[in-house]
Amino acid sequence: MAWDLRGNMSDEIDRATLLAHGLTRQQVDQLWPAYPFDRNPPIVAGGTVTGGAFQPTPATPAALPTGDAQNPGAAAGATPGTGRPTGGDDVVLAALRASAPALQQVRADLAALPRMVGINGDGIGSNSWVIAGKLTASGKPLLANDPHLAPSMPGIWYQMGLHCSCPFNVAGYTFSGVPGVVIGHNDRVAWGFTNLNPDVTDLYLERVDADRYQVGQEWRALTTRQETLKVAGGKDETLTVRSTPHGPLLSDVSDELRDLGTAGATVAQTGGVTAAGAGHYAVALRWTALDPGRTIDALFAMDQARDWTTFRAAAALFEVPAQNLVYADVTGTIGYQSPGKVPVRGRGDGRLPAPGWDPAYDWTGYLPFDVLPSVTNPASGYIVTANQAVIGPQYPAHLTDDWAYGYRSQRIGELIGQAGGGITVDAVSRMQFDNRNNMAPTLVPALLAAPAASRVAKARELLRGWDFQQPRSSAAAAFYNATWRHLMLRTFDELPGGSEPDGNDRWFEVVRSMLPQADSPWWDERSTPVVEHRDDMLTAAMADASDELSKRYGADPKGWRWGELHQLTMRNASFGKSGIAPIEWLFNYGPAGVAGGASVVNATSWNAASGGYDVTNLPSMRMIVDLSDLDASRWIQLTGNSAHAFSPHYHDQFALWRTGRTLPMRWSEARIRRESTATLTLRPA
Repeated sequence: MAWDLRGNMSDEIDRATLLAHGLTRQQVDQLWPAYPFDRNPPIVAGGTVTGGAFQPTPATPAALPTGDAQNPGAAAGATPGTGRPTGGDDVVLAALRASAPALQQVRADLAALPRMVGINGDGIGSNSWVIAGKLTASGKPLLANDPHLAPSMPGIWYQMGLHCSCPFNVAGYTFSGVPGVVIGHNDRVAWGFTNLNPDVTDLYLERVDADRYQVGQEWRALTTRQETLKVAGGKDETLTVRSTPHGPLLSDVSDELRDLGTAGATVAQTGGVTAAGAGHYAVALRWTALDPGRTIDALFAMDQARDWTTFRAAAALFEVPAQNLVYADVTGTIGYQSPGKVPVRGRGDGRLPAPGWDPAYDWTGYLPFDVLPSVTNPASGYIVTANQAVIGPQYPAHLTDDWAYGYRSQRIGELIGQAGGGITVDAVSRMQFDNRNNMAPTLVPALLAAPAASRVAKARELLRGWDFQQPRSSAAAAFYNATWRHLMLRTFDELPGGSEPDGNDRWFEVVRSMLPQADSPWWDERSTPVVEHRDDMLTAAMADASDELSKRYGADPKGWRWGELHQLTMRNASFGKSGIAPIEWLFNYGPAGVAGGASVVNATSWNAASGGYDVTNLPSMRMIVDLSDLDASRWIQLTGNSAHAFSPHYHDQFALWRTGRTLPMRWSEARIRRESTATLTLRPA
């Protein structure tokens, strides 16, 4: 889970790849726009670090202090008052530009690695929110959570109530083999997670000569250890793992990274910086999860928390992966806490690989827990976390630049505001299944204004009067998303393989900023001899979409359906790709059309670069806890609570999940015994 939720490592490699490919820093920055604080508020409205602790305030970000001498992010090379590092390294940049093919392969290798265990690390996010009693029908808080992970079979979660004579009296979701409950509630408090997504991984280019590495003007011995991999049906594989203080040398087991190092050394020497005896560059990974931690202790402590104070004490133990924690209790308190190990850097901001030979770029420690953003009982009466920015730029420490851009969080806030008051569990369940595309109101007017041939204009009429919702039955959603995919492929055709746009909310922001610039160079399609502008690309994308959908589903646009394009297949982690049709039929489930989409509250994400619209990430479970009556809480998971393909509970929850419905999440012993349909008793031999 720490690997899947590791933060911006893929973005770091992507930026390096694009610089290596010849893009300028300005162009790369345009593809990673600044977070839109003016449109999509952060989780915590305001606050500062005073006396070594974070102090939330109701002030607007513009009125907050910009930092002081106690700035926990301040270090050599940092901009005073912001904790944001400055400066760069032209030698590293030259090395990266010489290594474009290697970097592209590195990106592909790392993207493929999580899929080997059934989870895709890209685009992972989650929703959680907590509503205070002043806005609910019961007068007590409601807490909602739906973590977004890759589809898997069996589902990643196990629903469990753990009631015993030991200190544990808790219910919720856990992972197979993990003791205790990860997300859920006990008799007094409830909690949920979303990914905080701080930058906790850095790649370092290391100057290496045989078994030595360079630090400043010194050469030091690499740390070496042996690791043996047991291979079923084959001989053991023994690896020699070499490390610097920045972590293991990935390049020792990757031909591509080894090539990157060799190319980098050549450029560094011709760029005016030489290192006597340096054989090549290696690439090391610095990652918080490679240090021993106490996260499992945090889970045990959360399961037993009694109030906000004891919950925060548990959160202080939660190190990796760093998560946004939302909280509610039976007394009516609601809260938010950022936990986790977040590194403090000397120079550099983690956006690009750093020069390992320069100690100024080393991590200097971790942010103290007490300075991480936190808030209780905000005046708004609710807290929303959906991977958006945690806090505004006035915060005097650097968490990351690579947030989700707030489209989901803004929509959830809108839904809570529209409800006004008297919010119920059913109302929150409808919010979790909201399918509104919040980029469509920006792009659709431009599509309607662009020229279109008659056959395309007929399809485009689907967008006129569209409510921007994306249920399975929507013809407008089918045409819009097909247009969006083709717009991505045409507009950004200059990007190298592996860096194509996936179409998520970062690309929402990129296109949003481009729409007023009809002659932006990004609109030009490099593969044609003419120079295209905005309307040319909008027109071409709509034509491509119309042609694609007509070929697949017929010429009448009213017959197109988003659910026929947007399909979900759940593949068994062991047998799902066996190549034996009867086995795959038994262990897999689907395909089935689903509602939602990328960066939608019902976040059934898809990848515009993959050649289709199949679901890549989704709400792996949904939970709503009612602190006025725990027996009134609701839950659902993607598949079922059994991993046995012949069990009736292998995928019996999927139909409910697919249509936004939930099941009772019972708490009291009397209710559970009265409503149970089967009991399994395990007795010691």
